[in-house]
Amino acid sequence: MKILAINPGSTSTKVSYYVDGEIIKEQGISHSTEELRKFQNVVDQMEFRRDILLAFMKEEGIDPKELDAVAGRGGSLPPVSSGAYEVNDEMIDYLKNITQIEHPSNLGAILANEIKEQGSEKTIALIYDPVSVDEFEDVARISGLKGIERKSVGHALNMRAVAMKVAREEGLEYQNATFIVAHLGGGNTISIHHNGKMSDLISDDEGPFSTERTGGLPLKYLMPMCYEHSLKEMLRIYKREGGLKSYAGTSNAKKIEERIVAGDKELKTVYDGYIYQIAKGIGSLATVANGAVDCIVLTGGVAYSQMVVSELKKRVSFIAPIVAVPGEHEMIALSKGAERVVLGEEEMKAFQYR
Repeated sequence: MKILAINPGSTSTKVSYYVDGEIIKEQGISHSTEELRKFQNVVDQMEFRRDILLAFMKEEGIDPKELDAVAGRGGSLPPVSSGAYEVNDEMIDYLKNITQIEHPSNLGAILANEIKEQGSEKTIALIYDPVSVDEFEDVARISGLKGIERKSVGHALNMRAVAMKVAREEGLEYQNATFIVAHLGGGNTISIHHNGKMSDLISDDEGPFSTERTGGLPLKYLMPMCYEHSLKEMLRIYKREGGLKSYAGTSNAKKIEERIVAGDKELKTVYDGYIYQIAKGIGSLATVANGAVDCIVLTGGVAYSQMVVSELKKRVSFIAPIVAVPGEHEMIALSKGAERVVLGEEEMKAFQYR
């Protein structure tokens, strides 16, 4: 079985080649600012990135006609349930012409389809667990202001993958257990997985601050800023200039910890607050399952930090055992999702938005 996985990022395209479940080649192909600047929109980059992928495949001796599946990271689609979706004309049309959210992952399905077109009749193109996975219960959608609904937008691909991984390793069934998964990185997402569904999620704009995002802020003090800055500036502040970066001048958790160890007491208080807020987020989601949580999983880049993991264990291990699965696991998650579809272990769904 041969599978190609594609994960388009803002300045790179990650590509992995799997044969019979084993990774044969994985590469992050970087794109310079100058190369991308000539494209007005993300989808305009399709031919540029497709040609780079085809060149990679040629160099590595990967014949597209031998591929069983091409799996792309799912982009900014309407709310969908978790799992695999075949790339079809409606999905491509939505990503090219309808979605209002500019995100590099919008290219994932389009690129997968382009590679599939180079393949054989057996080759399928699919996405798996896009960022818009929404399995909220009705009560979870209530925001506190009529007309504004809480949305499920986050690191679904990585969070579901690590939850299923830990379930296997701990002798649990993902479909019958309850996990809280905290993805800790440039943006934080904390989710609860109950009986096979990601039933609630704290997104990066409403929960704990991260290395570079503000998280939820006190509205009374935030609203005056909105009159002093444009929407574009406010989005930049929330998404790129907030969180630890706003306090430390860097979003590098390792460098921040080095400064704390060297004696920076003010920064230690900020870092304690960062961990404190993550713990509060985990604790709040435990209430969704009435406290009956089987396992808490920490993932994302910051989960490599022994300082963060050990401090979180002190605060939330009374809820459930904690397992750290550091890093991002999108590529293996895409491959395994495609593998289950090819083997007939999981059904591929049809995407519709009309």
